[in-house]
Amino acid sequence: MSSMKQLVKILLALVLFFLPAALNASEPTVVFNSVSHDFGNIKSTGGSVSCEYEFTNTGDTPLVIVSVTNGGCGCTTPSFPKAPIAPGKSGVIKITFNPVGRRGEFNREVKVRTSGTPKRVGLKFKGVVVP
Repeated sequence: MSSMKQLVKILLALVLFFLPAALNASEPTVVFNSVSHDFGNIKSTGGSVSCEYEFTNTGDTPLVIVSVTNGGCGCTTPSFPKAPIAPGKSGVIKITFNPVGRRGEFNREVKVRTSGTPKRVGLKFKGVVVP
């Protein structure tokens, strides 16, 4: 019975040693270099235009980009990394806008959902579609 008590004491010591580290593990943190882009004047017949939003995981655990909306429009196509972004590493969210059939000013936003802080980020883009 004495060896059982000793084993329990060892296990308890190990739990108490590692528990604070587990509780203090920070969640991933996403920091974008920029959250807006201005395309300026683009031609409606000039084809799609794209912009990239670079971000870094400044947290201590891997970051997952859960989803990126299309801004409520079929004219916008987002692409983003599907694999987790390791702490200290960077990634890119690319937004492609197709101006065909559109004219005038546009001001759109796609919403990024992450596994870290912040949970949601809005990426904005604007421009003017000219004939």
